Amino acid sequence: MNVRASLPLALSMGDPAGCGPAITVDAWKMLRGSLSDGFYVIGDPALFDCPCTVIKSPEQTPSVFGDRLPVLQLANALPDIVPGTPNSDTAPSIIESIETATLHALEGKAGGVVTNPISKSVLYAAGFKHPGHTEFIASICERETGTPCPPVMMLVGGGLKVALATIHIPLLDVSSKLTPKLLRQVAKTTAHALARDLGARNPRIAFTGLNPHAGESGTIGLEEQDIINPVAAELRAEGIDISDARPADTVFAEMLDGRFDAIIAMTHDQGLIPVKTLDFWGGVNTTLGLPIIRTSPDHGTAYDAARDGSARADSLIAAIRLASQMASNRARHD
Repeated sequence: MNVRASLPLALSMGDPAGCGPAITVDAWKMLRGSLSDGFYVIGDPALFDCPCTVIKSPEQTPSVFGDRLPVLQLANALPDIVPGTPNSDTAPSIIESIETATLHALEGKAGGVVTNPISKSVLYAAGFKHPGHTEFIASICERETGTPCPPVMMLVGGGLKVALATIHIPLLDVSSKLTPKLLRQVAKTTAHALARDLGARNPRIAFTGLNPHAGESGTIGLEEQDIINPVAAELRAEGIDISDARPADTVFAEMLDGRFDAIIAMTHDQGLIPVKTLDFWGGVNTTLGLPIIRTSPDHGTAYDAARDGSARADSLIAAIRLASQMASNRARHD
């Protein structure tokens, strides 16, 4: 999908009992003087402790954003909200907010989607059928476009861009899931997104190894020799600049030194630990492989922080800025 640079971003409200409403207000206060086309949030204006204007369509956002938070009213009414107390009765509104934001991006009304945190357990209690946020958005994209959209999770922060080959699975299962098909798909999706959305003209990518020292020539495991390195050789033959498996204890420092534009980590924690260590508050989760731009704060609903008013908006602000930059890059690329 082509993206015009002059479109507002669509924010989903997330779980209204979580940190989403508070960090949305703080993000608006921080960005209202610097984000040219702004953002609007799909929710209930009563959630947001700031001046709000209910808009009828996304195109009204730029004229409102500098003075008031633009809010697109939900069709599903919210029950009474107690900050910090999850309520499964909010599930229809949470789902509506995510779906509306996604549809607006697909329809060219929004430059991208920034999703506030949700609690999957709240949605599951109301019959939600998807493994999580990302899979739900991908399913909407597939439904509307008729094209499969296998998503790739990338974390951005602390000078790193780290895509994940596997995500929320037990370590015991990782080796069996690292198929050549999976690694090719993740690598091609990452390379395409780096060039189209993240400003890397000739992207250089590193695979991590699965085993210590990237297997050390097969003496500490064979996944590198049998799976990762043969896939890397095939990708290089197709014109993708990607390394053989690099030791995970050094490759992140290599990226910080400028050798790589992104890393593909084999496991969830292998990729997230460096990003969260370097930028715990400002890391961003972005989903590659979709026809739309989607970013999200790299944290959960933070019910305790919502309850006591201590939620920090750093990650949401970073997610909004990244989505805006990705939209500009995509518009120039396309």
